[in-house]
Amino acid sequence: MVSPAASAPLTPADGWQKGFAFTGDSVRLCWREHHEPGVPATRPALLCLAGLTRNGADFAHLAATLGRNWRIIAPDLRGRGESGWARDPLTYVSLTYLRDLSLVMEAAGITRFVVIGSSLGGLLGLRLTTAHRAQMDGMVLIDVGPTIEAQGQARLRANVGRGGNWPTWVHAARDLALRNGDFYPDWTLHDWLDFAKRLCRVGPQGRIVFDYDPRIAEAFRLPQVDAGADDWAAFDSLAGLPVLSLRGELSDVFTAATQAEMQRRLPGMTSVTVPRVGHMPTLAEPVAAGALAQFLDGIANAS
Repeated sequence: MVSPAASAPLTPADGWQKGFAFTGDSVRLCWREHHEPGVPATRPALLCLAGLTRNGADFAHLAATLGRNWRIIAPDLRGRGESGWARDPLTYVSLTYLRDLSLVMEAAGITRFVVIGSSLGGLLGLRLTTAHRAQMDGMVLIDVGPTIEAQGQARLRANVGRGGNWPTWVHAARDLALRNGDFYPDWTLHDWLDFAKRLCRVGPQGRIVFDYDPRIAEAFRLPQVDAGADDWAAFDSLAGLPVLSLRGELSDVFTAATQAEMQRRLPGMTSVTVPRVGHMPTLAEPVAAGALAQFLDGIANAS
């Protein structure tokens, strides 16, 4: 359960700031924020939600292109990045994540927002409509929709929590390239090094390890863990909002058929396929970056 709790002041870190809030089950939640003084106060914040094993570092590069015009908030879900690990691994489920996100938004003073959600982050964005639809000014869904392909989900379940332990960043990068190379066929070693430094950290023994609690796999592997979630109904509730769907051309999680059904149900949605990328686009790809910039320009002009 999440109870109202004190938030710690923001502290500077590498051009960003970090804020902290605490849940009723004593988990420290961290969010990363980029907020320049010139950003219009009336403009909604960009609430950036990362994928299953990822954290707010996935969105750090957005500061270079969007930071002057938008307040960027990138939470680390419990068990990831600089947020604390839960005592009970069965709290690594959507219901708890949503409560945590409500607490972070309250602590960060977010009154209006646009979700930019990758994979699990996109599903959480959809499910935030239950309590926060009135505060939403837009939704960006990155390689995710209300239907998740069984093959892709099985692959994710097999890989989450799988160990990683490397002596150097180059070793980590090369191993991650072997594991994920089919989804980013054009990446160079430099790209894989950047990826490794977003996904991993230096562990207590000086070796490179994944930057998440491996026990997040326990709840994720349970059958029907989110059986109560009706993501198509949540998606339908976005009617009247600007929505952007970005699909990786090589994705095994989010298909063109699902994106087409989303487009049918929400004709005003903007659908974009990012070439030669699988699950999931990073927003650094020119096609994805251009689509996102155009989408946000539309929201800015309307606000």
